[in-house]
Amino acid sequence: MYTLKKSLGQHFLRDENIARKIVEALREQPFTRLLEVGPGAGALTKYLIAIEDIDFRAVELDDEKIRYLLATWPALEGKIIHASILDIESPWKEPFTVIGNFPYNISSQILFKMLDWRQHLQTMVGMFQKEVAQRVAAREGNKTYGVLSVLIQAFFTVENLFEVHEQCFNPPPKVKSAVIRLTPCSAPALRDEKSFFLLVKTAFNQRRKTLRNAIRPLFDEATLKDAFFDKRAEQLSVTDFANLTWKMR
Repeated sequence: MYTLKKSLGQHFLRDENIARKIVEALREQPFTRLLEVGPGAGALTKYLIAIEDIDFRAVELDDEKIRYLLATWPALEGKIIHASILDIESPWKEPFTVIGNFPYNISSQILFKMLDWRQHLQTMVGMFQKEVAQRVAAREGNKTYGVLSVLIQAFFTVENLFEVHEQCFNPPPKVKSAVIRLTPCSAPALRDEKSFFLLVKTAFNQRRKTLRNAIRPLFDEATLKDAFFDKRAEQLSVTDFANLTWKMR
């Protein structure tokens, strides 16, 4: 048996129909290497290890859950990385896919990790707090549109697949959940990624201000006179941000 640890944000999926639905969504795209993040009690793992002809690995921080997983599914021997997803390097040098019922307390950090791995990431199918899933998929003009929305959408197509009720988990979380899929897309034309990331983060750091005031240090005064800078960060599309990188100092 095992215990649930609130400190690790553990809410284990117990609804078999939802588990199968997540795996079905995963299998809509081909893959040969699969990393499961936070297998916990194995709700998804038991289906994933049955997939033939793939290189499967799982990353799990909780040593108690690792012991449980190995005792229940001996085939996992040698396939579990005992660490936090936030601390590991890319598990393969070749393209791979990621799946997980992600811990809600580090969900934004996990998404930024996917950005770090974007050169090799083929697909990510994951369960997040519904609010985070909405933020990732939000378009300009939406109040939830922000740094995460722009950076993820610049490099990935975001699909909101389905919602998951609180009672599908043990213990039930206090928030609703949603499963999303990220698939790499062609990035907009950027001057360079460093400038793009800096611009987006600076713009949303003071999102109530006009662009002219929020990102003033990044542009010369002549450029800032353009009426475009009367807008606020949430009014700009991903392409707008990309185009602005070419005008930065």
